[in-house]
Amino acid sequence: MPFKLLDKDSISLFMAHVHTSVNEMSARYYQNERRHNYTTPKSFLEQISLFKSLLKKKQKEVSKKKEHLVNGIQKLKTTASQVEDLKARLASQEAELQRRSHDAEALITKIGLQTEKVSREKATADAEERKVAAIQTEVSQKQRECEADLLKAEPALVAATAALDTLNRVNLTELKAFPNPPNAVTNVTAAVMVLLAPRGRVPKDRSWKAAKVFMGKVDDFLQALINYDKEHIPENCLKVVNEQYLKDPEFNPNLIRTKSFAAAGLCAWVINIIKFYEVYCQVEPKRQTLAQTNLELAAATEKLEAIRKKLVDLDRNLSKLTASFEKAIAKKVRCQEEVNQTNRTIELANRLVKELEAKKIRWGQSIESFQAQEKTLCGDVLLTAAFVSYAGSFTKQYRQELVNSKWIPFLQQKVPIPITEGLDLIAMLTDDATIAGWNNEGLPSDRMSTENATILTHCERWPLMIDPQQQGIKWIKNKYGANLKVTHPGQKGFLNAIETALAFGDVILIENLDETVDPVLDPLLGRNTIKKGKYIRIGDKECEFNKNFRLILHTKLANPHYKPELQAQTTLLNFTVTEDGLEAQLLAEVVSIERPDLEKLKLVLTKHQNDFKIELKHLEDDLLLHLSAAEGSFLDDTRLVERLETTKATAAEIERKVIEAKENETQINKARECYRPVAARASLLYFVINDLRKINPIYQFSLKAFNTLFLRAIEHADKVDDPQERISSLVESITHAVFLYASQALFEKDKLTFLSQMAFQILLKKNEIDPLELDFLLRFTVEHTYLSPVDFLTTQSWSAIKAVALLEEFRGIDRDVEGSAKQWKKWVESECPEKEKLPQEWKKKGLIQKLIILRAMRPDRMTYALRNFVEEKLGSRYVEGTRLDLVKAFEESSPATPVFFILSPGVDALKDLEILGKKLGFTIDSGKFHNVSLGQGQEMVAEMALEKASEGGHWVILQNVHLVAKWLGTLEKLLERFSQGSHHDYRVFLSAESAPTPNEHIIPQGLLENSIKITNEPPTGMLANLHAALYNFDQDTLEMCSKEQEFKSILFSLCYFHACVAGRLRFGPQGWSRSYPFNPGDLTICANVLYNYLEANTNVPWEDLRYLFGEIMYGGHITDDWDRKLCRVYLEEFMNPSLVEDELLLAPGFAAPPNLDYSGYHQYIEEMLPPESPALYGLHPNAEIEFLTVTSNTLFRTLLEMQPRNALSSEELGQSTEDKVKNVLDDILEKLPEEFNVAEIMQKHSNRSPYVLVCFQECERMNILLREIRGSLQQLDLGLKGELTLSPDMEAQQSALTYDTVPDTWGKLAYPSTYGLAQWFNDLLLRCRELDTWTQDLVLPAVVWLSGFFNPQSFLTAIMQTMARKNEWPLDKTCLTVDVTKKTKEDYGHPPREGAYLHGLFLEGARWDTQSGTMAEAHLKELISIMPVIFAKAIPVDRQETKHTYECPVYKTKTRGPNYVWTFRLKSKEKTAKWVMAGVALLLEA
Repeated sequence: MPFKLLDKDSISLFMAHVHTSVNEMSARYYQNERRHNYTTPKSFLEQISLFKSLLKKKQKEVSKKKEHLVNGIQKLKTTASQVEDLKARLASQEAELQRRSHDAEALITKIGLQTEKVSREKATADAEERKVAAIQTEVSQKQRECEADLLKAEPALVAATAALDTLNRVNLTELKAFPNPPNAVTNVTAAVMVLLAPRGRVPKDRSWKAAKVFMGKVDDFLQALINYDKEHIPENCLKVVNEQYLKDPEFNPNLIRTKSFAAAGLCAWVINIIKFYEVYCQVEPKRQTLAQTNLELAAATEKLEAIRKKLVDLDRNLSKLTASFEKAIAKKVRCQEEVNQTNRTIELANRLVKELEAKKIRWGQSIESFQAQEKTLCGDVLLTAAFVSYAGSFTKQYRQELVNSKWIPFLQQKVPIPITEGLDLIAMLTDDATIAGWNNEGLPSDRMSTENATILTHCERWPLMIDPQQQGIKWIKNKYGANLKVTHPGQKGFLNAIETALAFGDVILIENLDETVDPVLDPLLGRNTIKKGKYIRIGDKECEFNKNFRLILHTKLANPHYKPELQAQTTLLNFTVTEDGLEAQLLAEVVSIERPDLEKLKLVLTKHQNDFKIELKHLEDDLLLHLSAAEGSFLDDTRLVERLETTKATAAEIERKVIEAKENETQINKARECYRPVAARASLLYFVINDLRKINPIYQFSLKAFNTLFLRAIEHADKVDDPQERISSLVESITHAVFLYASQALFEKDKLTFLSQMAFQILLKKNEIDPLELDFLLRFTVEHTYLSPVDFLTTQSWSAIKAVALLEEFRGIDRDVEGSAKQWKKWVESECPEKEKLPQEWKKKGLIQKLIILRAMRPDRMTYALRNFVEEKLGSRYVEGTRLDLVKAFEESSPATPVFFILSPGVDALKDLEILGKKLGFTIDSGKFHNVSLGQGQEMVAEMALEKASEGGHWVILQNVHLVAKWLGTLEKLLERFSQGSHHDYRVFLSAESAPTPNEHIIPQGLLENSIKITNEPPTGMLANLHAALYNFDQDTLEMCSKEQEFKSILFSLCYFHACVAGRLRFGPQGWSRSYPFNPGDLTICANVLYNYLEANTNVPWEDLRYLFGEIMYGGHITDDWDRKLCRVYLEEFMNPSLVEDELLLAPGFAAPPNLDYSGYHQYIEEMLPPESPALYGLHPNAEIEFLTVTSNTLFRTLLEMQPRNALSSEELGQSTEDKVKNVLDDILEKLPEEFNVAEIMQKHSNRSPYVLVCFQECERMNILLREIRGSLQQLDLGLKGELTLSPDMEAQQSALTYDTVPDTWGKLAYPSTYGLAQWFNDLLLRCRELDTWTQDLVLPAVVWLSGFFNPQSFLTAIMQTMARKNEWPLDKTCLTVDVTKKTKEDYGHPPREGAYLHGLFLEGARWDTQSGTMAEAHLKELISIMPVIFAKAIPVDRQETKHTYECPVYKTKTRGPNYVWTFRLKSKEKTAKWVMAGVALLLEA
């Protein structure tokens, strides 16, 4: 590369800077977004090779473009000189044209004469033709008439012939033989004689005799009849026959037949012959006329033929003339064309010179800009190569920061490499036309997507797309179309597909990758070719490597952690949808529904504009290409010249259209902008529900499902005409739809978190709340502890008020509270302070500010306050309880969208589903409902059920899918496969329990995203729980036992017990030390046991029942001794003879019911049960305050973790997260005490009493902890400075310091504690000080701070050991006894003679009454009571006083359970049961 030495240094400096700046950014990226991005030497090498190849390409491009332009300008100069030559050519062409015109005119005259002649002859022929036609018509007319008339004579002739046929020789002879026939017969013969008279001479004698003679020879006579000339009957004969015979009525064949058969025949012949003749006479004249006409026709036809022949000859002559005329004309036209062409060329040349003059200026400028570009090219390409190599995995804001704040300033200030001002990196690699093409292929049009596509098409390493919303893959599939080969890991023939693509040079997409990639693909990912780059080894095969081969990798995982070695081989591309990207897409959606006209126009315009850009670029390139390719004089090349013209015209047209489109676009955008609030709200909500996975990974929602929801919400929004109202209604409809959709998938405890997050994000977007105040409300960092000067606030609350008072808006609140204590006391102690106005001026504060004050003074009311806040800001329908609507969920499901039940202990999803199935005709009995409970070996059963159901349109429920972790990937693919082309009634229902911790979560993202999630939870509250417990039975159950009264009473008491143990769980450790899965099965089995025992015994076996219920059925779940004791106490209270014999109170104000029927019991509960309160469970009302405070703290911690991190760590908050961490870190390191020198202390003192040993053990444990704190903080410090890579442990520690929590690595080595980091560290310093004092002289302190030990048990044991040795008691027969004094630690100057004074204990669930020296009921809102000094000493077991005492467990912290230390017997006047049920315990940490 032709660089000066200086450049080379600068370039390497810049490249190294890029690499390190990306490292720093990756650390911040992980800290804020929890996303892993690694830089490796390979990414550095890619930067170098990409820089080299890109620079070469760009230099070539620029010089080629410059050359084209120079060439174009050169061509211009030659154009002008060529115009003169053209003018000379034009003159000769015009003379030639003249001659041709002359020839053509001579021919025209000749042709005119000939044509006239032909016309004349044609007219004659036409006249003849008309004549012949007329004759023809006449002939055929006459012929038709004759034939018709003849047809009329036909019947008579037929009849006459028929009559003759009746005559024969025999009957004629017979006739002749008549001697004297009747008159009628003689008339017949006479008539025959007349007709047959020769030549019409009628015989006079027509008598019989004459007739006989006339008939003579019979045969001849017959012959004469047959051959009779019927067409010529003489007139006189006709007349005679007509007048004399035919008129005679007896002249009738039928009459005569009676006389003679032959005579009848003759008679018929006569009649018909006459008839025939009469008709024939009419026809004859017509026939003659016909004959005459036929003769005329023949003559006329002959004449016509002759004329036609002549006409053909004339036509032939005319054609010859016309042909020669056309030739002449063509020549003339050609000549004219040439003249025109030359004229045009001259005109074009002139125009061209003029046109290109304008271009010349532009091209000249372009050449200058190219020369300038050559100067900045190196810098531009450097930046671009860095961007492609490193930026892909970051989100938008990080990319911008890298380029604008890290790289460009470095180039401008640190190294002398010039770059283009306002450089657009994308423009360096691609152009508007290509981007337009991508958008037409479905790439979202936001900047981030364009950058991704650009990197994808230019990166040297294979691209790996992180594409949880599947937008990138959609584009890739459209872009490559049918040429793209698609496969995924685990698919059949996966490797074969890759090998084939390798050989043929195809583009192959491997989709749905997990976090690891099959090692078999390593050589392919790293492009480790063999045999001079011709082959790549895959497995044990050597595969041919075609240089056109492209590999694209893709994952659906939202935040995959790819190892550095994989990131080294690929270019990560973050296609995750961004809020503004999604907003743009949703805006298009909403506008296309609301204003389809606009969106259609917008799409058409965008497409047109994209096409215009593509075409304009194409034209410009084309023009330059042709100009530079044209040889010599290019004006002859009209096509080229015209091409230049069209280019110009098209460009002008396009310019015009572009301007028009821009105007239209402005108007459209203005109209579209109205709908932006809708899209912005929807986009915001998508990211809120998308973040729910941070609370629990089971809450995962896909963009596809969200889009469907979005469209449905638009459809259901109120239709109003006013556009503004419509937009408000759309925003509300979408917000509510998302709320309902997400709520049905959330556990009750997470619903408020979601609601608050939704409200906060909406209000932040609207700028209605101050992000700084919100941040304080969520973090609520209280660093110092102050003793409360007022009686109505605890130390904790007062410390919080002091912390709040440091904020600008809250200055002086501490003074006000102290000064107007009365007003504040009234507010703090009111039932619902969140609904009351704040005292004094503070009532004017905004909602968030009021929440801050409330959180300081009454943290237990925060859940209610947040609910009110949401109600006020979003509306009351957001805080109403949502009921599980299975029908609605079912309607929204489809064969491809299963319903997913998220289970809770003690809930059966199958029951509700079976009820719905019964309604819709899908039952197990009908074979249309398959229920598969998953577990070992059930996978095949499930697969078969799915296949059968998808074909037959059945329902399948796969229960407990979390039990088959390994099969879930297969299940996801099966569901996808069976849903394609399945029966439309086919539905799948899945159920699974949510994992206890995020790390144990195993359900694949695809399964969760594609399904409609529904949580199914047991009821909360005594009322609901008690009803639910009773619902397990019915009237029949109540009547089944012979001891009905006892059975009913105990069963009801059992239900109350069940409701108590289940309901107590929500009070946390004060309810039960550990969490247990009590379920309805426990209750129903106890009912069965009760029935069996009552039937088998004459008296009620109370003791046995209590044992079975408390130790076996319910006790089976219980693992903690104190919890077991609680269970026993409950049963002793609820199940004893007084239940049946007299009235027993199950809770204050709630007596066991009398003997009722089933519905009566339900009614009794409704009417008699007191309102919900801890007292129903035997707890003190304070238990609820504690439980609510814990809930609210957890809620805020979750909300804090859900905040978009950039919002919290941005510069507005005064300092970045890193600075905050650095401050905390420095502060801790500065105050951290030195380690204890145990060896030195041991040398100083030879005393090795049990107390001293405890002291040594404590020092050693403290040293280990201090060492870890110091070491890990120093490492983190180096990490933050960039001198060490951040390990996962360091990152976890950094996160802990950010959120004011104790890092895990410290917590593991320390003592149990519930404090936040600030308080925990102060506590640690106090412990060190205490130990320090003790190690000075190893004398037991006057009053020992029991809470300050890592292991308080060891100290209590030491008391026993010391006294047992002194008094020579056996240790196993000794126990500890405590005496609560009336003094505080300040009242003691030295330790007791035996035993020890202890302080630092707190009583929870009750209080210590110093006056009477016994336990007493706690004061309201006083959650813990500080114990006076306790004197602990050992005594022999048999001397221990047990009367009027309560065995009180001692725990290290309020989480209880595994933190158990000891049991102290405290004096009590009340019965033990009260304190056991109230969960009273001593704690070492308040």
